[in-house]
Amino acid sequence: MIPADLSRTVQHALSEDMGSGDLTAALIPAANRLSARIISREKGVLCGQAYAEATFAALSPTIRITWQVAEGAHVAPDQVLCTLEGPARAVLSGERTALNFLQTLSGTATQVRACANALSGHKTRLLDTRKTIPGLRQAQKYAVRIGGGHNHRLGLYDGILIKENHIAACGGITAALTAAWQIAPALTRIEIEVENLSQLEEALSAGADMILLDNFSLEDLRHAVQRVAGRLPLEASGNMGLHNIAEVAATGVDFISVGSLTRHLHSLDLSLRYL
Repeated sequence: MIPADLSRTVQHALSEDMGSGDLTAALIPAANRLSARIISREKGVLCGQAYAEATFAALSPTIRITWQVAEGAHVAPDQVLCTLEGPARAVLSGERTALNFLQTLSGTATQVRACANALSGHKTRLLDTRKTIPGLRQAQKYAVRIGGGHNHRLGLYDGILIKENHIAACGGITAALTAAWQIAPALTRIEIEVENLSQLEEALSAGADMILLDNFSLEDLRHAVQRVAGRLPLEASGNMGLHNIAEVAATGVDFISVGSLTRHLHSLDLSLRYL
């Protein structure tokens, strides 16, 4: 489950923070060692252990991290998440980058877990979107999986999703789907967005693999589910969130995509304290 670009992402973050070197850490004698612990300041879901480990390991392979909470587990305020021991300069230099990863990914996983829990008892699965922080796409989508959600597509390269602007540029739903079938690599899913029941009928006739129902009312969602009758997956999207996804799931749609999972982010409040 760990993203393949983890090492590159961590190296970029460290380079961004440290540049030519940590001037403040240089105040500390090179031989000094210290012990520290990371503490949660609020409740949430822990995510990003591998990113924190890679951050400290890049600065010193002798830093030892002992986790007291598992990845994906719920944490409480003032709970010790892990202890660290190693060269003082390296620990201090990696502190902010490691916490940035942990706080951001834990915040993502926490929000996803709340939405996933709201769908309990329904067949509907929770999907993310491409509305991610630039440079952290793979990391945030990993956090979505840890939180209990599912990845829609990783990028523009692993699926065709024809949205309203594509439809307009192609000259209509049928024309867009016809073009998609001509250029799609083998086994590539072709999904198209529709905005009303009339467009749904056209998409069904033109042979979509999956249909995104954009900003449909609950009544129209129920009509769409009845009309399709399980022949292909239906995804509901548009202004989705914790406030309404349980109602939307009750209509029988197969998926709900929620852009706010990775866009409207509250980073979990974590702190590193020295012993």
